Amino acid sequence: MPTKKTILVLASTYPRWSGDHEPGFIHELSKRLTSEFNVIALVPDAVDSDVDGVLDGVEVIRYRYAPKGLQSLVNNGGIVNNLKTYRWKWLLIPGFILGQYLAIRKILKEHKIDVIHAHWLIPQGWIACILAQAYKIPFVVTSHGGDLFGLQGNTLTKVKKIVAEQATAMTVVSQAMEEYLAQVSIKPKILQVIPMGVDLKNRFTPNLKVRRNTHELLFVGRLVPKKGLNYLLLALPHLLKEHPNLNLNIAGFGPEELILKQQVKALGLKNHVKFLGALAQEQLPELYQKATLFVAPFVRADNGDQEGLPVALMEAIGTGCPAIVGHVAGIEDLLGAEIQQIAVNPSNTQELVNAISEALKYPAIAQARAIHIRKNAIDLIDWESISKKYANILHMSIACFSQNK
Repeated sequence: MPTKKTILVLASTYPRWSGDHEPGFIHELSKRLTSEFNVIALVPDAVDSDVDGVLDGVEVIRYRYAPKGLQSLVNNGGIVNNLKTYRWKWLLIPGFILGQYLAIRKILKEHKIDVIHAHWLIPQGWIACILAQAYKIPFVVTSHGGDLFGLQGNTLTKVKKIVAEQATAMTVVSQAMEEYLAQVSIKPKILQVIPMGVDLKNRFTPNLKVRRNTHELLFVGRLVPKKGLNYLLLALPHLLKEHPNLNLNIAGFGPEELILKQQVKALGLKNHVKFLGALAQEQLPELYQKATLFVAPFVRADNGDQEGLPVALMEAIGTGCPAIVGHVAGIEDLLGAEIQQIAVNPSNTQELVNAISEALKYPAIAQARAIHIRKNAIDLIDWESISKKYANILHMSIACFSQNK
């Protein structure tokens, strides 16, 4: 039996412990890749994170980048939003980059790494680019959207171009991102569109026996500008005129939480809006299954940040939950022809109100549409097919690099 190759996965967003509410899609992918590879994940340490060790077959190594109590650059909203909200966190950047660089170099010296898989062009991709060249190993970079669409400026754009074009292969999570790369003249050697996945066979499944509350809207996601929750709150008073029993559950956390709660109070919505806080992944399927309508008013933030292919939308679709979403680049891959009925411009309050109201008035039509989208999405986003695609591009990168030595 051939010896497994070893992948070094680099990521900033990663569970701090088993069952953490932080987004876990990179760990989910890493876990599934262990059937074909030895997987080492190098991720930032955090205030309350577990110590180094094996999690679901993945060897997780956490690097320090500041005193333990200050390691808060990554969590509760992500790096870009934390830097915008808390200016002092810019002081953590040098340690974050240097700590990661030194930790990667140490691993490369102590282990035989066959390929590096860096998630996000900056900073993981940039550091991988430098060290992969120095140690003569291939690296694959995956862009998730915010790093490509956001982080604008001449210098950052040049860095992204260097990383993408020096990588042995690059993946993006939506067709719109591939088109954007062409627009800005970034030309990777190998480029594939491979989204993150959702467990559509065991976890995020329809349960039509669960009686949907006919007056319950659901929002799931980080409380950051690109999620557009403020636009949904602006629409809610108009919706209540026609649907006075309507309620909105908000599952999420992030730096905009206080501002959004103040908006709820100012709009007189305290009796109709409930902030559920951060929920573990195990709690989400039932939340989607019971909701009348999942509303995700995605927008392009002022700093250019926007979704690649939103995981929460994929989860909602997995459970067959009807949805209304903001029309941002990338969601076409998932919604197909149904996009005309469920995607809107959230900044146009009346357009958002009309779409939500229509779905509430005709729940059977909205439900049938959701099930149809799910059926078409299985091959696109189920983890079983997604993990195979990532395994293939990692194997291909190792093989191509060996041939070109």
